[in-house]
Amino acid sequence: MAPAGPYTLGELALALGATLEGDPWRVIAGVAPLETAGSDQISFLTHPKYRATARASRAGALLVPEDAVGLQGPLLRSRFPQRALISLLQLFHPAPEVTPGVHPSALLSPAARVHPEASVGAFSVLEDGALIGRRARISPFVYIGQGVEVGEEAILYPHVIIREGVRIGRRVIIHAGTVVGGDGFGYAFDGAVHQKIPQVGGVIIEDDVEVGANVTIDRATLGHTVVRRGTKVDNLVQIAHNVEIGEDVIVVAQVGISGSTRVGNRAVLGGQVGLADHLAVGEGARVGPQSGVAHDLGAGQDYMGTPARPAAETRRIFAALRRLPELLKRVRFLERRVGELERRLGLTGSSGGRDDASA
Repeated sequence: MAPAGPYTLGELALALGATLEGDPWRVIAGVAPLETAGSDQISFLTHPKYRATARASRAGALLVPEDAVGLQGPLLRSRFPQRALISLLQLFHPAPEVTPGVHPSALLSPAARVHPEASVGAFSVLEDGALIGRRARISPFVYIGQGVEVGEEAILYPHVIIREGVRIGRRVIIHAGTVVGGDGFGYAFDGAVHQKIPQVGGVIIEDDVEVGANVTIDRATLGHTVVRRGTKVDNLVQIAHNVEIGEDVIVVAQVGISGSTRVGNRAVLGGQVGLADHLAVGEGARVGPQSGVAHDLGAGQDYMGTPARPAAETRRIFAALRRLPELLKRVRFLERRVGELERRLGLTGSSGGRDDASA
């Protein structure tokens, strides 16, 4: 869909609830980054780090925090600049309207049900008992298995696979290439071979969840793997069988969550975090990138490193590691001095210094 607009600065100030410093009749045709914005575009400053870039910008107007200083107008000052930026982008780039109907090339079971206001794209497949809610959008090349429920206004992008028995809530967004409901990784070794444990549970994704591209969310062995309301999952994440992720959790790219682990509400898992199985991550815990979690983590704390420890402790360890070469030199020097003293005193039977000093 083509961008919307243009708008005057007065119209933008009213729509964003912002205070305008400048000509209300100036016309703005679009939104652009600080570095490339032109005189008919608006840009934004939401972090002090980019103040110098904002001062040098050629943008026709800037959306800034209320307390921003040292910037030339026109300015739209907002108490909540991040929230205002979202509204600004939505004004110029509104979501495309859902065109109701089923594409002629889509394959629908006679037992599948599609709401008259929903859209099913080309070459998609809906199996027996699939239920597509009002204003949901199923993109081309999507597979929806038996008994799957897709809530109203959900969006499934191309090549998403939703296997049997999965329930997807309202306004859920699932990006291209993601697989929901694949078998969990469960085997039992019988002394000769690894016997597959049937994975007969399901997956529940609650309302307002967004799942990135090429994510895998495995079905439960029994019961359900659950991603609760408002959680946001980045690209290339693995969520194993029987995991339960709480509400409003942030899961950044390349995280791996092993089976039966529980992640509390509003927790944050940084990029490439790995969680072992059967753990509990407390509500509001924040785990830094590339951390390895091998035990339960308490609520509301920051963790880093492998194994994950409280962040302050990990920083002290990192600081000590930087001094390690120097400390080794000092230890070897002291070992040599001890060895020399032992020889002078004629001490015997000590492991003290000679062999270590020659290492």
